[in-house]
This record gives sequence, C-alpha cells and structure tokens, in this order.
Amino acid sequence: MQGMEELAHAKVNLFLHVLRPREDGFHEIETSIAPVTLCDWLEIEPANKFEFHCDEPNLAGEDNLVVRATRLFFSETNREPKVRLTLRKEIPHGAGLGGGSSDAAAALRGLNRFFDAGLSRERLSTLGAQLGSDISFFLNETAAICRGRGEIVTPAALPEPLSLLLLKPEFGVPSSWAYSRWQATREVAGEIYRPQKFGDIAFVNDLERPVFEKFVFLAQLKTWLLKQTEVSVALMSGSGSTIFAVLRSNVAGDLVAERAKSELDPRLWTCVCQTI
Repeated sequence: MQGMEELAHAKVNLFLHVLRPREDGFHEIETSIAPVTLCDWLEIEPANKFEFHCDEPNLAGEDNLVVRATRLFFSETNREPKVRLTLRKEIPHGAGLGGGSSDAAAALRGLNRFFDAGLSRERLSTLGAQLGSDISFFLNETAAICRGRGEIVTPAALPEPLSLLLLKPEFGVPSSWAYSRWQATREVAGEIYRPQKFGDIAFVNDLERPVFEKFVFLAQLKTWLLKQTEVSVALMSGSGSTIFAVLRSNVAGDLVAERAKSELDPRLWTCVCQTI
C-alpha cells in the first residue's frame, strides 16, 4: 500500500454573526468561511500499529485532533489502527485560522481514501461534528455559509479569489473565552466594528468587541491595516488572534507585511495567500 499526502487548508471568516447562546453551551452563529492556500501537510503511510508524529512536539499528544479523528475513524470502520500519520504544521495555533479542525478533517478525508472505506461525506461530517464545529466545513473543501454552531454547511463559492495578508502576534486567543465574553460586550459601539462592504460581502465579526477589549494590540493592528493604501478590508478571523487584510489588485503583500513588522511588532507572523 502506497503512502499519500493530504492538505489541510487554513480558513478565514469573511463575516461572523453571533446570534445567541445555545442550551448545549455553544453559540448559534452564521458565518461565511473561505479556505485559503496556507495549509498544513498530513502524510499517511502503512504501519504495523498506529503512530502519530508532528514537527511541533507540543502538539503530538493524545489530545491532538488528528489523533482523536483517527481513533474515531477506526472505531467507525471496525478496522485495526495500522497507520502512521505525520503532520507538518504551517498554520499557527490559536490564530482563528482553523488549523486543528482542518487537520482533523484531513485525517478523516485522507484515511477514508487511504483505506477505501467508502464513508460518505455526510457520515464523515457527522463524525467530525463530534470533535469540533468547523470540521464539517473543512471536509467540504470549498467556501461556505455555516450555521448552527458551525456544523450546518451550505457551499457558497466566491466569485473570484481574494488576495490576503494574514498578520498574527505571538499570543493566541482561546475560542471558548472569546465566545464567553460576547454577551457582555455585544452592544459596544465603535467605528472599528462597522461592516466593511467589498463586492457582495459585508465583512464584520461580532467577536471583535470582546477580543479587542482585552487584546488592545489587535484593535491597533486592524486600525493600522485600514490606513494602508494597499488594503481594502481588514478583519479579525474567527476568535483571533489573526487579523487579515483583503488586498487591492496588483499589490505586493510582502511589502505591507514588512512595513507592519517595522512599524508595529518585528515578531509578527505574516503570510500572503489567497482564498481558494
């Protein structure tokens, strides 16, 4: 049996509306999500037992979503877990880019193909929803509108790719914390939170209020981006801490990234990419 490689693409939220708390502890949301060219790499190879390796040792434990997705897959298919998975990370942790969920989706998708298990996309989505709200989106591999707690996915391809610059400081933002603070800050006003119209999309993120209130640097980062002539839109992705910019046509995103490091923080993580 030959080995294979599965890509786990990152995502950005083009808009994120938090509607209300749910009785199950999650929040009812409506969000437009687009996959981007930035990705992790998952290598799948035959082995005599289950092995998982990651180039970031602190992510190589049993609680990694790839491990949990793999165990769920083998339980569902009644197969012996004889496979070696090697994860190479490019998507930063705690960034609002969906790295962990995308890795889990890549594991489910890849194992299904590797073992020719024949599980339907719907069944894979049901399995993924047991692990995380975004996994159903990543299994579809296309832009979509997601509702419920994120697991109800309606494909909605973008008219054309968007050129993006992603900027992330050294710190992350826990999603559970951001959502827990939404109710307390949802009425906070401010020009920085207004929807930004670009094409047919009104870019807005309801989690910016609670996150910016605590992590003031992210508000400063968004404000700085909006002042750059190369930038059409700036918004936080998911619960942060990544702020992304939609770049104007024929703009060198790397130059904007270097300017941000020079004027704001030399330790910023940056990535120029585009939506898929």
